[in-house]
Amino acid sequence: MAKQKSDPNYKVIAENRRARFDYAIEDDLECGILLEGSEVKSLRVGGTNIAESYATVDDGELWLVNSYIAPYEQAKMFRHEERRRRKLLVSRKELSNLWNATQRKGMTLVPLVMYFNHRGLAKIKIGIAKGKKNNDKRETEAKRDWSRQKQRLLKDHS
Repeated sequence: MAKQKSDPNYKVIAENRRARFDYAIEDDLECGILLEGSEVKSLRVGGTNIAESYATVDDGELWLVNSYIAPYEQAKMFRHEERRRRKLLVSRKELSNLWNATQRKGMTLVPLVMYFNHRGLAKIKIGIAKGKKNNDKRETEAKRDWSRQKQRLLKDHS
């Protein structure tokens, strides 16, 4: 996920850190986002949240629902809606795979990270995920705690 630091255009805008805790991510996919002008400027400034959002396939199109992009203060006349549905751009083949995953296999489409790629275009990484049960979440947390503890022990003894 982390690109080279020398790349001036690559910048993470928003990250859904809770997604990997709540869901078992099986695959991910990079999508383009259809944005209005003031939304792009607002993304460059910051103030975006994708934590409560999700993606869905409706009428043969992929949509990002409930994502928040803060209003851009300098845009007086042409302001955007903060929580509107935004169309995501994927190929037809990828779209059919996503539809099969959600409708037939009972998977969920969760946004993982929104960023500007190396060309300066706004992209979003969608995870194809299955919801975790509470005991799976506890198991993940226990593994994370143990790996942290292991790192501390190695650091102290070396």
